[in-house]
Amino acid sequence: MKTFLQQGCAVLLVLFAMTATAEPDADTAQAPRPEAQSEIEKGPVISQFRENWILGELRTLRQDMMEYRNQMNLLVTDRELEVADKAMGYATNTVTYFFYLIAGAASILALVGWSTIRDLKDNVRVYAEKEMARLTSEYEARLADLERELRKKSRTIAENQEEIERTNEIHSLWLKSTKEPSAQAKIEIYDRILELRPDDPEALAWKADAALELGEQRWALSLCDRVLEVDEENAHALYQRACAWSGLGEIDNALSDLEAAINTSETLVRHARVEEMFRPLQGLERFDALVGNDSDPTVSG
Repeated sequence: MKTFLQQGCAVLLVLFAMTATAEPDADTAQAPRPEAQSEIEKGPVISQFRENWILGELRTLRQDMMEYRNQMNLLVTDRELEVADKAMGYATNTVTYFFYLIAGAASILALVGWSTIRDLKDNVRVYAEKEMARLTSEYEARLADLERELRKKSRTIAENQEEIERTNEIHSLWLKSTKEPSAQAKIEIYDRILELRPDDPEALAWKADAALELGEQRWALSLCDRVLEVDEENAHALYQRACAWSGLGEIDNALSDLEAAINTSETLVRHARVEEMFRPLQGLERFDALVGNDSDPTVSG
């Protein structure tokens, strides 16, 4: 660059010198000297030399300009390549950094997500275990209640079956007792009934009747008392106890029990009229008032 400027300055100086030489002052032109005349005559040779020299300088200057342009093009190209290289490097680094950033963020999200999924899995497992335990406990309680209910119903069914069997057996014993002519045999049957059904009022009352047939008034009296402790208005027991009192000679007690029995069941009037145990009571006004006679329409009705 400095060389080119120096060459340009030199060319300008030469041109200036040539201009000064080519334009002499007016006085000199009017009166040229001999030496000058001779130089003028020789002018074309010198002008051609100067022209060649100037053309050479111009050619050199043009070549320098072309070299300068080439150097400038090369320099600009190098600068552009350098800028492009830097831009490419910057873009590559930016993409790389972004890739690393995205990869890091993805890794963090993956770790966080994995941790979240693992916690969610643990929570789901714990919740499922708790729910299964709750359901298991609930169904175990329900099954226990159902089992207790089934056992209760089974016991009820078994008891009903036993009661049915007992009732059938007692019924057969009652039928058998009606066919037994002996009072002692009847008592044995009634005892069997009382074994199957303790404190059965009917069995105790009929046992008292059989005891009266055997002449056991005290025994019959105690049996009737057991019945009346449970059922104070049992007409059959009152009637049997009245018979026992009559057999023992307790007239007032006999009449009181007979009156209570008839008040409870009027059908006992006919039985009382023909009852052998009431012979000590016959002829008494109170007894006759209770049982009446066959001609009394009120009693017979």
